[in-house]
Amino acid sequence: MNKIQIMTDSASDISIGDEKQYNIQVIPFPILFGDKTYLSRVEVSNKEFFELMAQNDEIPKTSQITPFQFVEIYLEQAKQGVQDLILVLINSKGSATYDNSVKAIDMFYDEYPEYKDKFSIHSIDGMGYCSLYGAPVVQAAKMRDAGATVKEIVDYLTDIMPRREVFFGIYELKYAAKSGRIPSAAAFVGRVVNLKPVMRIFDREIKTAAKCIGEKNLLKKIVELTKEEMEPNSPYELIYAKDTQCLEELREMMVQALGYEPVAAYQTGAAVASNAGPKVAGVSFNKKKD
Repeated sequence: MNKIQIMTDSASDISIGDEKQYNIQVIPFPILFGDKTYLSRVEVSNKEFFELMAQNDEIPKTSQITPFQFVEIYLEQAKQGVQDLILVLINSKGSATYDNSVKAIDMFYDEYPEYKDKFSIHSIDGMGYCSLYGAPVVQAAKMRDAGATVKEIVDYLTDIMPRREVFFGIYELKYAAKSGRIPSAAAFVGRVVNLKPVMRIFDREIKTAAKCIGEKNLLKKIVELTKEEMEPNSPYELIYAKDTQCLEELREMMVQALGYEPVAAYQTGAAVASNAGPKVAGVSFNKKKD
């Protein structure tokens, strides 16, 4: 049987527990605060990152993973005896990381041709952020541990990614405004009238799905939109950042609406929180088939 390694990046926000239990390799994104750079999950935990956000008015920035870094990653995996490396990486429209991973494949085989028949690389566009692709990554690792073939795992991932969807609410608009996710003028107006947007992530795009007045209406709208879009009786995951009160409120409302609990809760790390802020609430799920 081929030795299969599942790999993702830190924007997938899989838990440290899942990372260790299912032997998932996580590539950390560099996070820039002023003139200091930290590796997410390695040099700064989620808790420490949110503390840094509270201490700094400056919006943190993230950097892409370069083709040269991917070549080094591929070489390390090949030397360890991995025969099939399956990568699932951050949305290709939001970062050059996925494209860099693809470019690096040819670079790697040009530099290390001795691995051409021994080591295969399968890079897959995660098409979103956080648990949108983090949950399928965990499922892929479970499939591998249950004896699935490389083809079965890759087929699962390429089939499920176009159907993954997220609705999430942004509580503090200044981070989204400064990061360029929404216009600064809209963010200013939103703060004045207590406007809270519900954002939709689907098919690599982030768009405003609804606008609500007040936090309670925000959660209600997330639940309403999710129930309309998701495949009936299918698993779903919750998304939160620093604040756990909105997570619990959303969990209660989702259970009341659907009749069953979420399979997991994903805390956004540095890559997502840099754009969305320290307080978000959302749901990721499989969109129902047309």
